[in-house]
Amino acid sequence: MAVPFVDGFGRRVKYLRLSVTDRCDLRCRYCMSEAMTFLPSKELLTFEELDRVARCFIASGVEKIRVTGGEPLVRKEIMQLFRSLSRYLADGRLRELTLTTNATQLSRYAEELAVLGVRRVNVSLDTLDPDKFTMITRGGLLARVLEGIAAAQAAGLAVKLNAVALKGFTEDGIDDLIGFAHAGGMTLTLIETMPLGEIGADRIDQFLPLSSLRRQIEQRWTLVDLAERTGGPARYVRLIETGGKVGFITPMTHNFCEDCNRVRVTASGVLHPCLGQANAVNLKRVLRGDGGDAAVMQAIGFAVRGKPHGHDFQIGPGGRPALARHMSATGG
Repeated sequence: MAVPFVDGFGRRVKYLRLSVTDRCDLRCRYCMSEAMTFLPSKELLTFEELDRVARCFIASGVEKIRVTGGEPLVRKEIMQLFRSLSRYLADGRLRELTLTTNATQLSRYAEELAVLGVRRVNVSLDTLDPDKFTMITRGGLLARVLEGIAAAQAAGLAVKLNAVALKGFTEDGIDDLIGFAHAGGMTLTLIETMPLGEIGADRIDQFLPLSSLRRQIEQRWTLVDLAERTGGPARYVRLIETGGKVGFITPMTHNFCEDCNRVRVTASGVLHPCLGQANAVNLKRVLRGDGGDAAVMQAIGFAVRGKPHGHDFQIGPGGRPALARHMSATGG
Protein backbone atom coordinates (compact mmCIF):
# COMPACT_ATOMS: atom_id res chain seq x y z
CA MET A 1 0.00 0.00 0.00
CA ALA A 2 1.19 3.53 -0.78
CA VAL A 3 1.65 6.09 1.98
CA PRO A 4 -1.74 7.16 3.42
CA PHE A 5 -3.00 10.67 2.73
CA VAL A 6 -2.70 12.54 6.05
CA ASP A 7 -3.30 16.27 6.52
CA GLY A 8 -1.31 18.70 8.63
CA PHE A 9 -3.53 18.02 11.66
CA GLY A 10 -2.99 14.27 11.65
CA ARG A 11 -6.35 13.42 10.05
CA ARG A 12 -6.12 10.51 7.62
CA VAL A 13 -8.29 10.81 4.52
CA LYS A 14 -10.40 7.65 4.17
CA TYR A 15 -13.45 9.00 2.36
CA LEU A 16 -13.75 10.41 -1.16
CA ARG A 17 -16.79 12.17 -2.53
CA LEU A 18 -16.47 11.89 -6.28
CA SER A 19 -18.70 14.09 -8.42
CA VAL A 20 -19.60 12.97 -11.93
CA THR A 21 -21.66 15.96 -13.10
CA ASP A 22 -22.73 19.44 -12.04
CA ARG A 23 -26.08 18.97 -13.79
CA CYS A 24 -29.36 18.09 -12.10
CA ASP A 25 -32.91 17.51 -13.26
CA LEU A 26 -34.22 19.58 -10.34
CA ARG A 27 -33.52 23.22 -9.41
CA CYS A 28 -33.81 23.27 -5.64
CA ARG A 29 -34.10 26.84 -4.41
CA TYR A 30 -31.44 26.50 -1.71
CA CYS A 31 -28.97 24.88 -4.13
CA MET A 32 -29.29 26.54 -7.53
CA SER A 33 -30.51 29.66 -9.22
CA GLU A 34 -33.35 29.28 -11.68
CA ALA A 35 -31.07 29.88 -14.67
CA MET A 36 -27.90 27.83 -14.25
CA THR A 37 -24.89 27.57 -16.54
CA PHE A 38 -23.44 24.07 -16.55
CA LEU A 39 -20.10 22.75 -17.68
CA PRO A 40 -19.82 21.52 -21.27
CA SER A 41 -19.35 17.77 -21.36
CA LYS A 42 -15.82 18.08 -22.78
CA GLU A 43 -14.71 19.68 -19.51
CA LEU A 44 -15.83 16.74 -17.39
CA LEU A 45 -13.51 13.93 -16.41
CA THR A 46 -14.11 10.82 -18.47
CA PHE A 47 -15.23 7.65 -16.73
CA GLU A 48 -11.72 6.29 -17.21
CA GLU A 49 -10.27 9.37 -15.50
CA LEU A 50 -12.79 9.16 -12.66
CA ASP A 51 -11.86 5.52 -12.15
CA ARG A 52 -8.18 6.45 -12.13
CA VAL A 53 -8.79 9.08 -9.46
CA ALA A 54 -10.61 6.48 -7.39
CA ARG A 55 -7.80 3.96 -7.90
CA CYS A 56 -5.18 6.42 -6.68
CA PHE A 57 -7.18 7.28 -3.57
CA ILE A 58 -7.88 3.62 -2.82
CA ALA A 59 -4.19 2.78 -3.17
CA SER A 60 -3.49 5.16 -0.28
CA GLY A 61 -6.15 3.84 2.05
CA VAL A 62 -9.45 5.45 1.08
CA GLU A 63 -12.11 3.00 2.21
CA LYS A 64 -15.33 4.69 1.11
CA ILE A 65 -16.39 6.44 -2.09
CA ARG A 66 -19.64 8.30 -2.55
CA VAL A 67 -20.59 9.21 -6.11
CA THR A 68 -22.23 12.63 -6.17
CA GLY A 69 -23.26 15.52 -8.41
CA GLY A 70 -25.38 17.47 -9.28
CA GLU A 71 -27.55 14.46 -9.79
CA PRO A 72 -25.19 11.60 -10.65
CA LEU A 73 -27.83 9.46 -12.34
CA VAL A 74 -28.48 12.03 -15.09
CA ARG A 75 -25.01 11.55 -16.55
CA LYS A 76 -25.21 9.47 -19.70
CA GLU A 77 -24.00 5.86 -19.29
CA ILE A 78 -23.35 6.42 -15.58
CA MET A 79 -23.56 2.70 -14.84
CA GLN A 80 -20.33 2.28 -16.79
CA LEU A 81 -18.57 4.01 -13.91
CA PHE A 82 -20.32 1.97 -11.24
CA ARG A 83 -19.39 -1.22 -13.06
CA SER A 84 -15.78 -0.08 -13.10
CA LEU A 85 -15.70 0.98 -9.45
CA SER A 86 -17.42 -2.20 -8.32
CA ARG A 87 -14.30 -4.25 -8.97
CA TYR A 88 -12.63 -2.53 -6.02
CA LEU A 89 -15.45 -3.82 -3.85
CA ALA A 90 -15.12 -7.29 -5.31
CA ASP A 91 -11.41 -7.60 -4.54
CA GLY A 92 -11.68 -5.99 -1.09
CA ARG A 93 -9.75 -2.82 -1.82
CA LEU A 94 -12.84 -0.66 -1.19
CA ARG A 95 -15.14 -1.12 1.79
CA GLU A 96 -18.15 0.92 0.62
CA LEU A 97 -19.45 2.43 -2.61
CA THR A 98 -22.54 4.58 -2.36
CA LEU A 99 -24.18 7.62 -3.91
CA THR A 100 -26.24 10.68 -3.14
CA THR A 101 -29.26 11.12 -5.40
CA ASN A 102 -32.55 12.97 -5.64
CA ALA A 103 -34.09 9.58 -6.59
CA THR A 104 -35.92 10.85 -9.69
CA GLN A 105 -33.95 8.33 -11.81
CA LEU A 106 -33.44 5.72 -9.11
CA SER A 107 -36.19 3.34 -10.21
CA ARG A 108 -34.24 2.79 -13.46
CA TYR A 109 -30.96 1.92 -11.77
CA ALA A 110 -31.64 0.51 -8.30
CA GLU A 111 -31.46 -3.17 -9.23
CA GLU A 112 -28.16 -2.86 -11.11
CA LEU A 113 -26.65 -0.74 -8.36
CA ALA A 114 -27.46 -3.49 -5.87
CA VAL A 115 -25.97 -6.16 -8.14
CA LEU A 116 -22.77 -4.12 -8.42
CA GLY A 117 -22.30 -4.01 -4.67
CA VAL A 118 -23.87 -0.71 -3.70
CA ARG A 119 -25.55 -1.32 -0.36
CA ARG A 120 -26.83 2.14 0.59
CA VAL A 121 -27.98 5.36 -1.05
CA ASN A 122 -28.60 8.83 0.36
CA VAL A 123 -31.77 10.41 -1.01
CA SER A 124 -32.47 14.13 -0.81
CA LEU A 125 -36.08 14.70 0.25
CA ASP A 126 -37.16 17.95 1.90
CA THR A 127 -40.93 17.51 2.13
CA LEU A 128 -43.74 15.01 1.65
CA ASP A 129 -46.17 17.67 0.46
CA PRO A 130 -46.40 17.37 -3.36
CA ASP A 131 -47.11 21.07 -3.88
CA LYS A 132 -44.30 22.20 -1.60
CA PHE A 133 -41.97 19.72 -3.29
CA THR A 134 -42.79 21.15 -6.71
CA MET A 135 -42.24 24.67 -5.38
CA ILE A 136 -38.90 24.01 -3.65
CA THR A 137 -37.52 22.04 -6.62
CA ARG A 138 -38.95 24.39 -9.25
CA GLY A 139 -41.08 21.80 -10.97
CA GLY A 140 -40.12 18.40 -9.57
CA LEU A 141 -42.61 15.60 -8.98
CA LEU A 142 -42.65 14.01 -5.52
CA ALA A 143 -44.20 10.82 -6.92
CA ARG A 144 -41.05 10.07 -8.94
CA VAL A 145 -38.89 10.39 -5.83
CA LEU A 146 -41.15 8.11 -3.81
CA GLU A 147 -41.11 5.62 -6.66
CA GLY A 148 -37.31 5.71 -6.65
CA ILE A 149 -37.13 5.15 -2.89
CA ALA A 150 -39.51 2.20 -3.17
CA ALA A 151 -37.45 0.70 -6.00
CA ALA A 152 -34.25 1.07 -4.00
CA GLN A 153 -35.72 -0.69 -1.00
CA ALA A 154 -37.18 -3.44 -3.19
CA ALA A 155 -33.69 -4.00 -4.60
CA GLY A 156 -32.33 -4.39 -1.08
CA LEU A 157 -30.63 -1.01 -0.81
CA ALA A 158 -30.65 0.76 2.52
CA VAL A 159 -31.95 4.31 2.13
CA LYS A 160 -31.01 7.32 4.23
CA LEU A 161 -33.02 10.51 3.73
CA ASN A 162 -31.40 13.94 3.76
CA ALA A 163 -33.46 17.09 4.27
CA VAL A 164 -32.20 20.67 4.19
CA ALA A 165 -33.79 22.72 6.96
CA LEU A 166 -35.42 25.90 5.66
CA LYS A 167 -37.14 28.57 7.74
CA GLY A 168 -40.86 28.77 7.10
CA PHE A 169 -40.78 25.55 5.09
CA THR A 170 -39.50 22.65 7.16
CA GLU A 171 -41.20 23.27 10.48
CA ASP A 172 -44.78 22.29 9.64
CA GLY A 173 -43.81 19.06 7.88
CA ILE A 174 -41.00 17.74 10.03
CA ASP A 175 -43.10 15.28 12.04
CA ASP A 176 -44.53 13.75 8.86
CA LEU A 177 -41.02 13.43 7.40
CA ILE A 178 -39.77 11.69 10.55
CA GLY A 179 -42.77 9.39 10.59
CA PHE A 180 -42.33 8.46 6.92
CA ALA A 181 -38.62 7.79 7.32
CA HIS A 182 -38.92 5.64 10.42
CA ALA A 183 -41.95 3.71 9.18
CA GLY A 184 -39.81 2.70 6.20
CA GLY A 185 -36.77 1.81 8.29
CA MET A 186 -34.86 4.88 7.10
CA THR A 187 -32.67 7.32 9.02
CA LEU A 188 -33.47 10.99 8.44
CA THR A 189 -30.60 13.48 8.49
CA LEU A 190 -31.33 17.21 8.75
CA ILE A 191 -28.84 19.70 7.31
CA GLU A 192 -28.48 23.44 7.81
CA THR A 193 -28.44 25.33 4.53
CA MET A 194 -24.92 26.33 3.47
CA PRO A 195 -23.86 29.57 1.74
CA LEU A 196 -22.55 28.11 -1.52
CA GLY A 197 -23.30 29.89 -4.78
CA GLU A 198 -25.79 32.55 -5.83
CA ILE A 199 -29.33 31.21 -5.75
CA GLY A 200 -31.43 34.29 -6.38
CA ALA A 201 -32.63 34.48 -2.77
CA ASP A 202 -31.49 35.84 0.58
CA ARG A 203 -29.99 32.95 2.54
CA ILE A 204 -30.63 34.74 5.81
CA ASP A 205 -34.34 34.40 5.04
CA GLN A 206 -33.85 30.67 4.43
CA PHE A 207 -31.65 29.83 7.40
CA LEU A 208 -33.17 27.66 10.12
CA PRO A 209 -30.75 26.65 12.91
CA LEU A 210 -31.10 23.00 13.79
CA SER A 211 -31.01 23.85 17.48
CA SER A 212 -34.39 25.53 16.94
CA LEU A 213 -35.75 22.65 14.86
CA ARG A 214 -34.58 20.13 17.45
CA ARG A 215 -36.51 21.98 20.16
CA GLN A 216 -39.62 21.72 18.01
CA ILE A 217 -39.05 18.00 17.40
CA GLU A 218 -38.68 17.44 21.13
CA GLN A 219 -42.19 18.77 21.68
CA ARG A 220 -43.57 15.58 20.10
CA TRP A 221 -40.78 13.00 20.24
CA THR A 222 -38.44 11.76 22.98
CA LEU A 223 -34.83 12.10 21.80
CA VAL A 224 -31.85 10.18 23.15
CA ASP A 225 -28.39 11.33 22.04
CA LEU A 226 -26.22 8.60 20.51
CA ALA A 227 -22.44 8.34 20.56
CA GLU A 228 -22.30 6.45 17.27
CA ARG A 229 -20.73 7.97 14.17
CA THR A 230 -20.86 6.91 10.54
CA GLY A 231 -17.73 8.69 9.34
CA GLY A 232 -19.63 11.82 8.37
CA PRO A 233 -20.47 15.06 10.15
CA ALA A 234 -23.90 14.04 11.48
CA ARG A 235 -24.64 13.71 15.19
CA TYR A 236 -27.45 11.25 15.83
CA VAL A 237 -30.37 10.82 18.21
CA ARG A 238 -32.79 7.93 18.59
CA LEU A 239 -36.51 8.56 18.96
CA ILE A 240 -38.02 6.45 21.71
CA GLU A 241 -41.45 6.36 20.10
CA THR A 242 -40.27 5.04 16.70
CA GLY A 243 -36.91 3.43 17.45
CA GLY A 244 -35.52 5.28 14.42
CA LYS A 245 -32.67 7.75 14.16
CA VAL A 246 -32.42 11.42 13.22
CA GLY A 247 -29.10 13.01 12.34
CA PHE A 248 -28.16 16.68 12.64
CA ILE A 249 -25.53 18.31 10.39
CA THR A 250 -24.79 21.83 11.59
CA PRO A 251 -22.20 23.58 9.39
CA MET A 252 -23.44 27.03 10.39
CA THR A 253 -24.07 26.72 14.14
CA HIS A 254 -21.44 24.14 15.07
CA ASN A 255 -18.21 23.51 13.18
CA PHE A 256 -17.95 19.71 12.78
CA CYS A 257 -14.46 19.61 11.29
CA GLU A 258 -12.26 18.31 14.10
CA ASP A 259 -12.20 14.73 12.81
CA CYS A 260 -13.00 15.33 9.13
CA ASN A 261 -11.64 12.51 6.96
CA ARG A 262 -13.21 13.61 3.65
CA VAL A 263 -12.14 15.33 0.45
CA ARG A 264 -14.11 16.09 -2.71
CA VAL A 265 -13.22 15.86 -6.39
CA THR A 266 -15.48 17.75 -8.77
CA ALA A 267 -16.70 16.45 -12.10
CA SER A 268 -14.13 18.67 -13.80
CA GLY A 269 -11.29 17.23 -11.75
CA VAL A 270 -10.77 19.87 -9.07
CA LEU A 271 -9.84 18.46 -5.68
CA HIS A 272 -11.29 20.42 -2.76
CA PRO A 273 -9.81 19.31 0.56
CA CYS A 274 -12.48 21.35 2.36
CA LEU A 275 -16.06 22.06 1.29
CA GLY A 276 -16.04 25.48 2.92
CA GLN A 277 -12.68 26.84 1.76
CA ALA A 278 -11.44 28.04 -1.61
CA ASN A 279 -8.12 26.16 -1.76
CA ALA A 280 -8.05 23.46 -4.41
CA VAL A 281 -5.80 21.47 -6.75
CA ASN A 282 -6.58 20.81 -10.41
CA LEU A 283 -6.15 17.07 -10.89
CA LYS A 284 -7.35 17.12 -14.49
CA ARG A 285 -4.09 18.68 -15.68
CA VAL A 286 -2.15 15.98 -13.88
CA LEU A 287 -4.40 13.19 -15.13
CA ARG A 288 -3.88 14.37 -18.71
CA GLY A 289 -0.14 14.81 -18.28
CA ASP A 290 2.51 12.15 -18.69
CA GLY A 291 3.45 11.60 -15.05
CA GLY A 292 1.36 8.48 -14.46
CA ASP A 293 -0.39 7.53 -11.24
CA ALA A 294 2.61 8.60 -9.19
CA ALA A 295 2.09 12.20 -10.31
CA VAL A 296 -1.63 12.01 -9.52
CA MET A 297 -0.94 10.68 -6.03
CA GLN A 298 1.69 13.34 -5.46
CA ALA A 299 -0.85 16.04 -6.38
CA ILE A 300 -3.46 14.50 -4.09
CA GLY A 301 -0.95 14.32 -1.25
CA PHE A 302 -0.07 17.99 -1.73
CA ALA A 303 -3.74 18.98 -1.59
CA VAL A 304 -4.43 16.88 1.50
CA ARG A 305 -1.45 18.34 3.36
CA GLY A 306 -3.00 21.76 2.76
CA LYS A 307 -6.40 20.73 4.11
CA PRO A 308 -7.46 23.47 6.57
CA HIS A 309 -8.46 22.72 10.12
CA GLY A 310 -12.06 23.63 9.34
CA HIS A 311 -14.48 25.69 7.34
CA ASP A 312 -15.66 29.11 8.45
CA PHE A 313 -19.08 29.33 6.83
CA GLN A 314 -20.85 32.61 7.33
CA ILE A 315 -23.73 34.13 5.42
CA GLY A 316 -22.61 37.51 4.18
CA PRO A 317 -24.52 40.79 4.29
CA GLY A 318 -27.62 40.60 2.17
CA GLY A 319 -27.44 36.81 2.24
CA ARG A 320 -24.38 36.66 -0.04
CA PRO A 321 -22.73 33.24 -0.30
CA ALA A 322 -19.44 32.51 1.43
CA LEU A 323 -18.16 30.90 -1.79
CA ALA A 324 -19.19 31.50 -5.39
CA ARG A 325 -19.28 27.84 -6.41
CA HIS A 326 -22.58 26.00 -6.07
CA MET A 327 -22.94 22.79 -4.10
CA SER A 328 -23.95 21.08 -7.35
CA ALA A 329 -20.57 22.01 -8.83
CA THR A 330 -18.65 20.83 -5.78
CA GLY A 331 -20.33 17.50 -5.11
CA GLY A 332 -22.49 16.80 -2.06
